[in-house]
Amino acid sequence: MLRMTTTAAMAVMAAAPMAFAGTDYPLTFTSCGHEVTIDQAPESVVSVGQSTTEILYMLGLADKVAGTALWINPVLPEFAEVDAQVERLSDNAPSFESVLAKRPDLVVTAYEWMIGPQGAVGTRDMFDDAGILSWIMPTECIGKDNSQSMDGARTVLFDTALLYQGIKELAQIFDVSERGEALIADLKAREAAAVGQAQALNLPDDLSGVFWYSSADIEIDPYVAGVNAVPGWMLAKLGVKNVVTSEEEWPTVGWETIARADPSFIVAAEMNRRRFPADDIAVKREFLSGDPVTSQMEAVKNDRILTLEAHAMDPSIRAIYGLEALSNALAGLGLSR
Repeated sequence: MLRMTTTAAMAVMAAAPMAFAGTDYPLTFTSCGHEVTIDQAPESVVSVGQSTTEILYMLGLADKVAGTALWINPVLPEFAEVDAQVERLSDNAPSFESVLAKRPDLVVTAYEWMIGPQGAVGTRDMFDDAGILSWIMPTECIGKDNSQSMDGARTVLFDTALLYQGIKELAQIFDVSERGEALIADLKAREAAAVGQAQALNLPDDLSGVFWYSSADIEIDPYVAGVNAVPGWMLAKLGVKNVVTSEEEWPTVGWETIARADPSFIVAAEMNRRRFPADDIAVKREFLSGDPVTSQMEAVKNDRILTLEAHAMDPSIRAIYGLEALSNALAGLGLSR
């Protein structure tokens, strides 16, 4: 497995005091087209999604989190103890009523399909009517069209500037800007180091890859990362071609098409979720080695099947760790020119 480690949280908590002005309330944001005005630092928040929950933990705000939901992988190890004290409303989408029952001042998410026009949890208007502010990560709606499908389509390549903007906004909302800036600085440094390491490998110009998230059924077309999705960004940053050209975030592409492209390596998602049989990494590996089409791919023949936590394929802090892990893995594949 591509191993991911983090020192970011420790860097934030250990950062020396800096001369940051406190948040000047009221604070107004336009969040995915919805204007949000924060009159004071929220005392309680419900976070719908692993991404925003881990950012809140990294900002030292675990005591503000009244409830969380929608998890794919285990929480980062350094937050296992604090996460155990936070109520898990659901491993998937929580009900609108369960969120309201926590009486939060604010609800946050990284996904418009959770809180949006057809939100699985509720719409922005529903939360407004309940007197609860709602905020969505900028990664979800800038350079992205969510009108045609649940996962949406990225019209431009994912950019970590949007991730850093989201961290900055959350830190401002909770009046912890100095922690936000320390976290952002650490993540930027790690991103640059991962890219530098890959550049030093002198990788072939024709190196290519594909990211397999899951499949609704193991015998049908898999969900793979689109060209502008987070994994597409990872590949582009490391100088690797994505064999998938669709702008859909997670399009379905036939294995015959993927096999014809013959990627140099395959990255398969590992997750705790068991919505589909192919969520299981063991099922993925068995399929790749046993299917008459996939078993003939060079990546499979040469055992260039890498695994990565699924959440690192989302627009989250884990994406930086995933970039590091992929850079490290490429160094061990012996693909340098």
